[in-house]
Parts: sequence; C-alpha cells; structure tokens
Amino acid sequence: FGIATDESFVITTTNRKEITEDNFSELVQDGVTLYLLQSVDQMLLLATKERIDFLPHYDTLVKSGMYEYYASEGQNPLPFALAELIDNSLSATSRNSGIRSIQIQLLFDDSQGKPAVAVIDNGRGMTSKQLNNWAVYRLSKFTRQGDFESDHSGYVRPLPVPRSLNSDISYFGVGGKQAVFFVGQSARMISKPADSQDVHELVLSKEDF
Repeated sequence: FGIATDESFVITTTNRKEITEDNFSELVQDGVTLYLLQSVDQMLLLATKERIDFLPHYDTLVKSGMYEYYASEGQNPLPFALAELIDNSLSATSRNSGIRSIQIQLLFDDSQGKPAVAVIDNGRGMTSKQLNNWAVYRLSKFTRQGDFESDHSGYVRPLPVPRSLNSDISYFGVGGKQAVFFVGQSARMISKPADSQDVHELVLSKEDF
C-alpha cells in the first residue's frame, strides 16, 4: 500500500471499529469492507460504495401471508404504510434526552425530482451495518442476533402502551420495505450515527432489483 516503515496506521470496519489481534476473528469475515486509515477518526477522502448481498430470511416463505395485513384492516392502507415508515424514527429517537423531532414531508415539486415522501428525525442514526441489516427482507428486529447488528440494539418489547409511542409497529422485519414499495418505486435512507462523522446512504430500487 506504499506505507512508509515509520508511518503508523489503523485498519477499521465501516463502523470505525479498529481491527486488533483480539477482535480480528470476530470482525474480519468474508465480504466485509475495511478502511486503511492514519487514525480511527480520519476524514474519508472519497465516498465509498458497498454492495449488499444476502439470502432472504426464511420468514419470506413461512410468513408471506402477512402481506395481506394492509387489506385485512378493511381501511385505507396509506396510513398504515406511513406508520411503518416512521417506525425507525420512533426507535431512533426513543433515547433522546431532549426533544424528539420526527417530520413527514410530501414532496411534489417536479423541479426537485420525482414525487417523494420524506421522513426526517433527530435520532441516534444508524451505522453502515445497521443500514445493511435494515435492507434484509424479513429480518425481524426480534431475531437480529449473532452477526446481525440491529438498529434496535438492546431492544426490549415495552409494556402495553399505544404503539405510536413505543416503536413496536413493525413486528416482522418487513413493514418498512413493504411500505416503501407500496408508496413508491425506491427508497433512500441517509443516516449519520451520533458518535461518528461518517454519513451512510442506502438505496433500494425496484428498477435495480
């Protein structure tokens, strides 16, 4: 890599976790993306791209009938789709020490691109790994264990209170994706973890699929 013998460097994951002798076998696996940096908090010189590959979760087959839950409500499905889209925001802002801000914007200005629904919050943000796992269809937040770093870390199902307050809307790990493609043709998630300077962006597109 052209590193001088007297120059120090670190190797990190995309979540800026430094690779050491102790955690090497845990963090370095086939297909993982690594950064070679001068320091853990070094600013990236260029944006990096990472392709997400995964096998569908088995719930895709065994629970696919849940697709009908919109229709089974016997009501206009759009409110339920919007509720799914703010589920991540409810979870992300649940530990805020100050004001929880969640905005839903409906964008119809043709000069700014195609029509879109934007959900914006001031939550803790997601790492690249958490965004990766959000993209995995049918990976429930209640079964994200082992190699899967959840965006609901330490999540415990709360006491029976209105779901609009407890971020328990999406049970099966599919609601957000299903809602996206019910409303439109693509999804773009942009997130900056609270303890990192990196901004991560995930794009799911029907055209790409």
